Amino acid sequence: MNLLEREIKYVKGVGEARAKLLASELDIHTVADLLYHFPTRHIDRSRFYAIRELNTDMPYVQVKGRFVNFTIEGEGMRRRLKATFTDGRGMMECTWFSKVDHFAKAYQPGREYVIFGKPTYFNCYQMSHPEVEEYDPEKPPQGNQGIYPLTETLRKRGISMRTFRVAIASIIDNPAFEHIPENLPAEIVKGYGLMPLKDALHNIHFPESHQLLQKARERLKFEELFYLQLNILRFARERSCKIQGHHFARIGEYFNKFYSEVIPFDLTGAQKRVLREIRSDMATGMQMNRLLQGDVGSGKTMVAFMTMLMAIDNGYQASMMAPTEILATQHYESLRPWCEALGLEIRLLTGSTRAKARREIHSMLEEGTLHILVGTHALLEDKVRFSRLGVAVIDEQHRFGVAQRARMWGKNTTPPHVLVMTATPIPRTLAMTVYGDLEVSVIDELPPGRKPVETLLRFDENRNDINRLISSQLSEGRQVYIVYPLVHENEKLSLKSVEEGFERISGIFKDYQVSMVHGQLKPVRKDAEMQKFVSGESRIMVATTVIEVGVNVPNATVMVIENAERFGLSQLHQLRGRVGRGADRSYCVLVTKQSAGPDTRRRLNVMTETTDGFLISEADMRMRGPGDMEGTQQSGISFALHIADLTRDGQIMTPAREAAQKILDAYPQFYAGAESGGQGLSPLLSIESLRILQRELRKRFAKSADWSQIS
Repeated sequence: MNLLEREIKYVKGVGEARAKLLASELDIHTVADLLYHFPTRHIDRSRFYAIRELNTDMPYVQVKGRFVNFTIEGEGMRRRLKATFTDGRGMMECTWFSKVDHFAKAYQPGREYVIFGKPTYFNCYQMSHPEVEEYDPEKPPQGNQGIYPLTETLRKRGISMRTFRVAIASIIDNPAFEHIPENLPAEIVKGYGLMPLKDALHNIHFPESHQLLQKARERLKFEELFYLQLNILRFARERSCKIQGHHFARIGEYFNKFYSEVIPFDLTGAQKRVLREIRSDMATGMQMNRLLQGDVGSGKTMVAFMTMLMAIDNGYQASMMAPTEILATQHYESLRPWCEALGLEIRLLTGSTRAKARREIHSMLEEGTLHILVGTHALLEDKVRFSRLGVAVIDEQHRFGVAQRARMWGKNTTPPHVLVMTATPIPRTLAMTVYGDLEVSVIDELPPGRKPVETLLRFDENRNDINRLISSQLSEGRQVYIVYPLVHENEKLSLKSVEEGFERISGIFKDYQVSMVHGQLKPVRKDAEMQKFVSGESRIMVATTVIEVGVNVPNATVMVIENAERFGLSQLHQLRGRVGRGADRSYCVLVTKQSAGPDTRRRLNVMTETTDGFLISEADMRMRGPGDMEGTQQSGISFALHIADLTRDGQIMTPAREAAQKILDAYPQFYAGAESGGQGLSPLLSIESLRILQRELRKRFAKSADWSQIS
């Protein structure tokens, strides 16, 4: 049996019980799983720190000294062992919360030990569950050591960093390790100057130098990103080869009339460029799957409508699906005047649509007399049948599950062209992964006359200044949003709530009507409150993030966001986009505590420094990671990334994607599912290399569905 496929219970220091624990806690079952449980960072154990040198910003450190005394405190589950440790010049405290009796007997006061752990501070420096070993002056320095991700359960059950190091060292010392099979084709390893797999695994766990550690990281990141891209791109190419689409060759009466007579302003250069890209797609006879990115207010809805007109000019229908009733209604209200000017039939279908109106919509759809249907998830119902659906527009698509979007895609025998829209700009490295099988268009230009919103960072102590700004804008006839993170007051969280805010704001601004909106209101009440604000009857909207999308009030010039530290940058940017939609100067005020830490201030300062959504999304992903953005777990990353970081590894993603594209260019049979072993193929790769690719793709993506056929 291949060494990598062996069960971990046979590895030194593991055994049956620990193997079960590692399987349940970290999904580690085999030697390969253990080797691919990479250190999150490395620390230098070639030096000892003095206690007086410690600070809480340090990662793991080691200190040499002696235990002075041991004390067992508490009873039952609350028992803990405390020890005072000294290096001769300072004192610190060590604590163990499990295996108390074992550790109390294991270490003797007066002997010289090395303790290793993360320093914390409470009255004095402390370490919880440090690694302890007797000091041996003859033992050579340990150099760089990996810090492995562990769960609290593993720590309590006695599985430590040292457990991992001993187990992995025993694998690397095994003579069979020298013969582990490569998982990248030899041509790619050589062509991209990558470290061989066995050397990379050795140096990622036990680096012989900083340079070799970097080379190991690069190799393993490349490998991970290469297979991710190969999997995404092969299905995308298979789809583009197999899936026919409607052939929309003509631009006709509706499009031309709208462009020349109805649009009240000139399209931006970016809008014109995107429309050319869309027109080119829909004229090929293959299904279009295009992602349209554009900042708030950049004119995506206009582009979407003109895309739908291309379908209507060719005798087909169009749909637009949005994730919430508010947003769907907003789109319907925007499109209806344009449709009326062109003599087109448009309807809105949501969960609130009454039975009589539904029957009329169903009938018109099947007869082909309804040109455009706008709606929510209601469009996915089996009863909704189009006569000839040509274009499906999906807005804020990350809020829909993949399977839900698949149902929309299957409304026709021939699938409709699909235009996916998002107002959350997506960093390039993430877009290449999550939307790797979609063509991407970007509207990177705002319509003329739009003024950038001025963003201010203020603290609770500046409350009077914030109220003066609100008051001055209200006195000029403007409207104001105030957003809170919670609906109800929560004693455990020192955060402001909508209900509390409504009472406070109503008391301060007594001369103005205040609306309150949050997700727990019944739809009828929520819509009524929204409508009061849209009409101008109420001048202040107190809300949660339900107003993040779908509310268009050009007269609103102030957005106050309470407890701004609780929101991601991309969400703050979305909220900021609710103001600045008219010609007047607008403000976004981010409110946080004066005691906010440096990380919080640094993050919020990004918002005050730029209104560029792409720069903000890059910063957001750097700070929060890709998992929180755009629903990546349900959109495209179908296996866990062990070492690559979509935030920082764009320079590795690019050549990895290039390598995948070259292989698919050379082997069209490959993405069509061929298992031919290379007979008759281009000589870019050997037969053995092709087998490696097929084996790895099966292994890495065995559990993932092919969602590439759904935008």
